[in-house]
Amino acid sequence: MKYLDEYRDAELTHKLLADLQKNITQSWTLMEVCGGQTHSIIRSGLDQMLPAELTLVHGPGCPVCVTPLEQVDKAIALASLPEVIFTSYGDMLRVPGSKKDLFAVKAAGGDVRIVYSPLDALKIAKDNPSKAVVFFAIGFETTAPANAMAVIQAKAQGLSNFAVLVSHVTVPAAIRALMDSSRTETGTTSPDMQLDGFLAAGHVCTVMGFWEYEPLAEKYKIPIVVTGFEPVDLMHGILKCVRQLEAGTHRVENAYERSVSREGNLPAQAVIQRVFEMTDRAWRGIGIIPMSGYRLREEFTSFDAEKRFPQVQAIETKESPLCISGLVLQGRKKPSECPAFGKECTPQSPLGATMVSSEGACAAYYRYGRYQKTNPTPVVKHDR
Repeated sequence: MKYLDEYRDAELTHKLLADLQKNITQSWTLMEVCGGQTHSIIRSGLDQMLPAELTLVHGPGCPVCVTPLEQVDKAIALASLPEVIFTSYGDMLRVPGSKKDLFAVKAAGGDVRIVYSPLDALKIAKDNPSKAVVFFAIGFETTAPANAMAVIQAKAQGLSNFAVLVSHVTVPAAIRALMDSSRTETGTTSPDMQLDGFLAAGHVCTVMGFWEYEPLAEKYKIPIVVTGFEPVDLMHGILKCVRQLEAGTHRVENAYERSVSREGNLPAQAVIQRVFEMTDRAWRGIGIIPMSGYRLREEFTSFDAEKRFPQVQAIETKESPLCISGLVLQGRKKPSECPAFGKECTPQSPLGATMVSSEGACAAYYRYGRYQKTNPTPVVKHDR
């Protein structure tokens, strides 16, 4: 497939790997921010082929994984109401709440429907005027434009029975929080989270550009490289990041030029700004990160599901003491270091979202058999 197969080329990947091995002279730790990057790295075996001096850790860029437990419980409470049709992307239905998941609500008779777009939820609202239709609006900046447009369309069409349960978060705030927390603890990077550089998510930057990362690279003196999601993309980004570290530079570079520009998609950004404003947001397993997410502006609060159903606002929950997903999402632990991994926690009986999300690090480790820290070096292979 044009523009895809060439970025899965094993020979080119190995050439970039050889170039990396020639350039690296010190030990470095890089964080791939996005769960999509994590899955590609684990699936292709890139992490097992990298030089011993280079360590990759997994970041919080999985939208399903960082949706806070209390927000999942609010979704479950809303979906259980007889007057509500609850709509969501399919990957949220298996995410465990404190007692059950959305699939359990559906099995018990709740009207829970999988949609592929918030516009599908709008159509359901139009077709069911006697029901309140709630859409679970989660994700990073990638999904925010479509969710914002759905709210604009609902207002324009007078669909007063449509509402969104918002749980949007932003990537730059996560990088800032990770760097600030590690430096607060030790004055530099903490021993269990030494971060020397970041691989930024290409699809987020397709929407937002990479100008927001430039102040972060300067403030924390770290290179940030935007990458795609195929092995060649990732090796290209890793090589650029290591070259910067070896040269002592710290700037934002774009290794995903076929999709990303510095400015990003300005119309999409304008839609986000019209509907949402910045707010503090809780991240599952991490806690509240100041000014890290979106909430509806005053003009659109009539579409806020939490305000329309105030009984869900008081829901508070606690994480399972067995689950270390918060440490995994911060890059402090690998999934295989969790005592419950593959035992008490499996895709069939997950303790946390990282085990069931299609972008979760634990799901990647489970699917590709990474139960131990060391495995035989694989041959680069790709699902077709």
